[in-house]
Amino acid sequence: MKYRHIVFDIDGTLIDNEKAIIYSLQEALHKETGKQFSYEQLTFALGIPGEDALERLKVGQIAKVMQVWIKDMQKYEDTIVVYEGIAELLKHLSEAGYGLGIVSSRTREMYKQDFCKWEISSYFATAVCADDTSGHKPTADPLLKYMELTKTAAHEIIFIGDSIHDSQCAQNAGVDFGLAVWGSHTQSIPANYYLNRPEELFSAIKASND
Repeated sequence: MKYRHIVFDIDGTLIDNEKAIIYSLQEALHKETGKQFSYEQLTFALGIPGEDALERLKVGQIAKVMQVWIKDMQKYEDTIVVYEGIAELLKHLSEAGYGLGIVSSRTREMYKQDFCKWEISSYFATAVCADDTSGHKPTADPLLKYMELTKTAAHEIIFIGDSIHDSQCAQNAGVDFGLAVWGSHTQSIPANYYLNRPEELFSAIKASND
């Protein structure tokens, strides 16, 4: 078995919550700053910690706006879904003996509130959130923390994500990267594997063992 652990990003990889993130951010910013941002102006916030996004937007009282954003996101829960094929993929990987983990830019609070309610969360034994490291994606810190917690080496892990930040995090940590094309909608991001559908991951890692 080439890989012992399969590590996933959440947003845009396991969960399709892009609309909820952007719509709620638009609403929170309008409430707190009076400014109206277009959807396109805020897509940069996908895949990075919320505090970092607010800092780039030069928002004052980041902690306060962050709480408003988290609260507003609950209004858009009906737009959030687990990507088709993910539940089956995780079941197969778990049954095949792979360790499953999370490396996310979500805070631990957001992880517990918005991800742990999904049944698929039970597959993951280890989760590294934004609070757990001083450096965030695209630095290697989150994956290095995962390796520390699970006592694994870089060559034993493959990281699955949808953004350039995920790709760079993997590269900086010396970890193989699989691009979740189903969430990124592009193949322009550097990756070891380009995965159009979740089920392609199982086939790809099986082939790597041959």
